[in-house]
Amino acid sequence: MSSKGEMRQRFQEILDHPREVSFLSPEEIEHLILEAGEIVKGEGNLLKVEAEKIVFVGDTHGDFAATSSIISRYLTPQNKVVFLGDYVDRGPNSEENINYLLAAKVTFPQNLFLLQGNHEGRSIVSFYPADFWQGLDQDLYSLYSRLLIELPLAAVTPQGIIALHGVPPDVEGVEEINRIQKGDERWRQITWGDFREGGGWFLGDDMLTGRPQFGEDYFLAIMGKLKKRVLIRSHQPDAFGPMYEGRCLTLFTSSAYPVRRTIAISWGDREVNEVSDLEIVEL
Repeated sequence: MSSKGEMRQRFQEILDHPREVSFLSPEEIEHLILEAGEIVKGEGNLLKVEAEKIVFVGDTHGDFAATSSIISRYLTPQNKVVFLGDYVDRGPNSEENINYLLAAKVTFPQNLFLLQGNHEGRSIVSFYPADFWQGLDQDLYSLYSRLLIELPLAAVTPQGIIALHGVPPDVEGVEEINRIQKGDERWRQITWGDFREGGGWFLGDDMLTGRPQFGEDYFLAIMGKLKKRVLIRSHQPDAFGPMYEGRCLTLFTSSAYPVRRTIAISWGDREVNEVSDLEIVEL
């Protein structure tokens, strides 16, 4: 068994040379998952992220080229990078994508944050396509599923942003997010929820996808309870871009979708009242 120091050196090597992630041994992958698990279990459901520069990344879904480009350009000891979930399935390089992100998390635990999307909740809800999950043997399935269901659900910043995968839950304040149980209805909203243009509160589950749907009245009310001005999310390709008078931004950073691959950047000295206060960068 390699020492912890040797493993850390190996993971740093992977960040410096991304293609090396394809050559991780089974022992190295197991060590990577377990070490990353120790870190994320201590983070809780809610992250409070503060930095001069914060980069938000949408679904990557196995787009290893996008992920490695973002990490190499933006992950530094000064910056913080928040990925919004859905790291596996749909794309051709899911295993490389998630392992590279885990190596980055172990190397920069206070600068890289991985939120949970619906494709990380396979241990609770079955879904398709699930090519990554279906391609794993039983041992790896168990290791990845135990880790990924522990990922945080949301991140907030002092500049007025809340970031998560789908739809903010109906809570009285951001701290209540820490009390959400993985698998309950509020977890389902965060990881599976969609927004629709127009008014309304809860609009029912979509007949085709089964996803819970919410309108602008819900958005405004919940953002008021959370005391946040702008939501940055992913998950929903047909909502790509700003909604709700520029207070809700849906990002995608994966070639799995027919939309532009984009990230959003907030700056520590700039209050964020609407999407136009963010820097939107196209890959």
